[in-house]
Amino acid sequence: MARGTGGRYMKANWYRLAYTARQIDERAARYIRRGMGWSYHARCSGHEGIQIALGSAFRANQDFLFTYYRDTATVLAAGMTPYELMLNGLSKAGDTGSGGRHMSNHFAKPSIGIQTVSSCTGAHTLHAVGVARGIRYYGSGGIAMSSQGESSVSEGYCYEAYNGASREKLPVLFVIQNNGYGISVPVAEQTANLCVADNFTGLKNLLILRCDGTDFENSHRAIQEALAYIQSGQGPAMVHAQCVRIGAHSNSDAQELYRSKEELEEAKKQDPLPKLRALLTPKEAEKIEQEVEAELDQAALDAEAAPVPTAQSVFDFALSKNYSGKIPLNPPFPKGETEEKLREAITRTLHEEFAHNPDSFMWGQDVASKDKGGVFNLTKGMLAKFGPKRIFNGPIAEDFIVGTANGLSRFSPKIRIVIEAAQFADYVWPAMEQIVQMSHEYWRSNGQFSPNVVLRLASGGYITGGLYHSQNVEAIMSHLPGVRVVYPAFADDAAGLLRMAMRSEGITFFLEPKHLYNRNEAKGPNYGPDHVVEFGKSRVRRPGRDLSIITYGNTVWMALQVADQLASQYDIEVLDLRSIKPLDIAGIAESLKKTGRALIVHEDHQFNGIAGEITAQINETCFEYLDAPVRRVAALDIPIGFSKILETAILPQPDQIKQAALDLLTY
Repeated sequence: MARGTGGRYMKANWYRLAYTARQIDERAARYIRRGMGWSYHARCSGHEGIQIALGSAFRANQDFLFTYYRDTATVLAAGMTPYELMLNGLSKAGDTGSGGRHMSNHFAKPSIGIQTVSSCTGAHTLHAVGVARGIRYYGSGGIAMSSQGESSVSEGYCYEAYNGASREKLPVLFVIQNNGYGISVPVAEQTANLCVADNFTGLKNLLILRCDGTDFENSHRAIQEALAYIQSGQGPAMVHAQCVRIGAHSNSDAQELYRSKEELEEAKKQDPLPKLRALLTPKEAEKIEQEVEAELDQAALDAEAAPVPTAQSVFDFALSKNYSGKIPLNPPFPKGETEEKLREAITRTLHEEFAHNPDSFMWGQDVASKDKGGVFNLTKGMLAKFGPKRIFNGPIAEDFIVGTANGLSRFSPKIRIVIEAAQFADYVWPAMEQIVQMSHEYWRSNGQFSPNVVLRLASGGYITGGLYHSQNVEAIMSHLPGVRVVYPAFADDAAGLLRMAMRSEGITFFLEPKHLYNRNEAKGPNYGPDHVVEFGKSRVRRPGRDLSIITYGNTVWMALQVADQLASQYDIEVLDLRSIKPLDIAGIAESLKKTGRALIVHEDHQFNGIAGEITAQINETCFEYLDAPVRRVAALDIPIGFSKILETAILPQPDQIKQAALDLLTY
């Protein structure tokens, strides 16, 4: 329905949508009782006024709509059919949002702009802010619409979204549906302001409107006023809709345990559906109801007969597509005047790739402050060359930095984003909610959306940085399905892996050993603007036949040092993994076929570290090649101390590697 229409037709259409949503709620409850589907169901009953006002304002293939699990009427008004909603509720393969991969009542249709969202309620506010950047940058004229309940507003990332949108004056509409309860927790135990939007009145450029979410006309007026403000370019808008929760929070909630009979009866009196029906003649209402029931009967028959996902389909869309251009074998490693430092290689590659792809963007903390280019100056010159619309600072809010990257990448699959997800890898933890969510977007959306984001993180120690400036995160990130994790130790690998990441789809953690940024041992040749290094391919840095030292990052040069020290007695191979996930188990196997002994070395803590995973895979696939047990050298399971004495005692050192190598060689 177009914006701004009115009259009796509007009321009839409102009733049709509201009655359809209510009946889907009722049928979902019956499916649950029959054990056929909808194992999670949250009713929209009592929210229909604001939901239909919001959904009716949505323009397919122009706006971006982010809903939450209670938004049944919203997505119906926005263009989804009852059949499509039932496919989701019954977890069928044809579910337009996820193909049965996501929870029921998580409705989506990316093909028209109704976005996939996670169960982490309210997290999509950041995605709406991110995609609004794309709307403004590309001048599409659309609006990002984000809907949520009042309790999720207590989450910090929601404040980050509202603050960021208001600061940037982005075209975002935030709708808060306040029914007074977060499951069983009343709003008074969530916030001092019972109208939760009042918590944000101090945000400049944010228009805040209130409405009665059970009243269709009042809700419609509020949404239209908010959209007019947004379209004027003055900033985002927030509509606070006071609703009523007629039913329980969900099918697993027993609201009688915390709501009195009197309160439940009062809630039923505020039901918006009978009030809307009273605006029509009985004949008009009955005709609509009969038509809706017939449509739902047919939709149910069709949805029940629709195919279910196959077990084999779990492997589809497990990982986004790699860049498939020309990828040369490892070139020779010449010495000469073309060598550059690791830091220089990263900076050069960023400049080359941003020139190569005009739809690339970068933000983070300190990355675009006049002539300064990040804490380590790796983005130097990017702002001057590519301008503040593509290169800009983010607030000191890591969740915001990562979440808006997820959002902007939704605007177009051609977009590539590089973020300094945190100034140091140690500070990335506030962003973990968004990182986890982004890791399963491609699989969860059934291949319909891939967040094409490279997360740069300055990692590791040996700089006497202490806690929050010396830690490694690769083991934790590698645990997430759907991600890549790379950790170069030389300049040429850094350039090749970064280019590979920026030209591939999906998310890649690009971990940079900051200790090696300016060190001569990490120098490498400049192979030019087309050099790429394939994911999952290790590199033999030194061939040998007596022992394989398998390593990556800062400890590669230590392993090479040890191999040199023992060269008169033993021929030691040093295998630089470069890529942690995917892992080159084939390359490891080839090395072990020659040497029969494996020493795995990494800087991260030993317990649950990458070495444990590599050891397990060696035992599963390479056991017959071994002449000795697999050994590990890693950091102690102790936080990294600031004192040089403490740091040295905790992190792996060349002498430790040498002793472990000798133990294996003489086993």
